[in-house]
Amino acid sequence: MTHTRTLPAILLTASLLALTVAHAAPMSKVDYKAGKDRTEADYKTDKAACDARSANAKDICMEEAKAKEKVARAELEYGYTGKPADRNKVNVAKAESAYAVAKERCDDQSGNAKDVCVKEAKSVEVKALADAKMGKEIGEARKDAAAGKLDAEYDVAIEKCDAMAGDAKGGCIAAAKAKFGKN
Repeated sequence: MTHTRTLPAILLTASLLALTVAHAAPMSKVDYKAGKDRTEADYKTDKAACDARSANAKDICMEEAKAKEKVARAELEYGYTGKPADRNKVNVAKAESAYAVAKERCDDQSGNAKDVCVKEAKSVEVKALADAKMGKEIGEARKDAAAGKLDAEYDVAIEKCDAMAGDAKGGCIAAAKAKFGKN
């Protein structure tokens, strides 16, 4: 009967841990290097395409090229490491890049319309950065919660072992340590 209660708890803990570390399989070093080279080449191409433009249209084009490169580099890094911190950097890069492009587009306006445009762009950036921060904090909270649950289950297993004696108790403790990765 105890086994049937702990199995769902273990499966739940395992699924929560899987969710916190779920990401695409990290790419190889060769693919990462090729991605960096491709990102750099794309940036140079995009930047060269801006040369045909003038005035603020050229400035917007340049800002879009920089934004595309910044986001691509962040996505490449996340694809290489798979770390949640790098996933957060992708969200931050997207927010900051979108703001930079939007702000540059505001230069086509003047007076109050320009001021409103800049404030709206900043508002969108602040919201996106807040969402990125919240996502980071939620990920950390999930990880902490899963670890806390695992520790609680380990404590229960050890407590059950305390009711035993001799070799049975030693075997029970050893099995609990192995099961929960404790040394």
